[in-house]
Amino acid sequence: MKVFTSVSEIPADFGPSAVTVGKFDGVHEGHRAVIAELLSVAHTDGLVATVVTFDRHPARLLNPSRAPIALVGNEQKLDLLAQTGVDATLMLTFDQALADLTPLEFVQLILVEGLHAKVVLIGGDFRFGRAGAGNVDTLRELGARFGFETRLIADVKPGSDRRVSSTWIRELLAEGDVIRATELLGHPPAVQGEVVHGAKRGRELGFPTANLSPRSEGLIPADGVYAGWLTDGDKRYPAAISVGSNPTFDGVPPKQVEAFVLDETIDLYGHNVLISFADRIRGMVKFTGIEPLIEQMNDDVKQVRERLA
Repeated sequence: MKVFTSVSEIPADFGPSAVTVGKFDGVHEGHRAVIAELLSVAHTDGLVATVVTFDRHPARLLNPSRAPIALVGNEQKLDLLAQTGVDATLMLTFDQALADLTPLEFVQLILVEGLHAKVVLIGGDFRFGRAGAGNVDTLRELGARFGFETRLIADVKPGSDRRVSSTWIRELLAEGDVIRATELLGHPPAVQGEVVHGAKRGRELGFPTANLSPRSEGLIPADGVYAGWLTDGDKRYPAAISVGSNPTFDGVPPKQVEAFVLDETIDLYGHNVLISFADRIRGMVKFTGIEPLIEQMNDDVKQVRERLA
């Protein structure tokens, strides 16, 4: 998959293309339905399957106090998009200059002059241009003017009246329901970041953990203990994952992500790793002493093995 971060990086001979535009936060099953149709259209019409997305949620610029935490970081997003089989992704910086483009300017600069779009696929709630002034009808009118077709893709509603959305997935992660979140995402929820030095309490208890930097990317699920995986480069390890502050010890910062890799002793300090969540074992508990804590941790590891099996 080719990746461009500005229109100026797109080669003059790029395309013609089939394009879809959106935040694609999480690259969930709703997004994948749009991309599947995009790939089908591109294959049938001999077009370059292209995704246009943004480096941050628009609310981060337009209304920071209400901006949601991203489900995935930009590196994760690009990896997930590449896995879908699209030919190219244009990840635009959502800055004031982009926000100020009128619908006409957005279409001319990005879809027409940049990507040479012939088909544009969107969802029914699509908005674009300054203050969200453009909608599906606007895009159809501009498509007729500039020579591209606009196609509307139906929402994905898995067994209910509610469509798959990043908002719904955030709600599930806030409850610790990573199994249902995985179903809606089409892949396990995950956080990515650098492994840093911690207080080494886990090592002292016989359970050395890889501690993620607080600057990790991705939405961290509810506090608790999870079964999951730690991926370092091309190696993936089963892991027992702790999320949150440890109430048994004082002075532990909130929303700490620690992964105990099963059956391996590896030095991960300084590595950029991906920690994915497969199932929730339990909530966070305060123990009366070290011995009950160690007993519970041994039971947690046993349950992690069973869940991942």
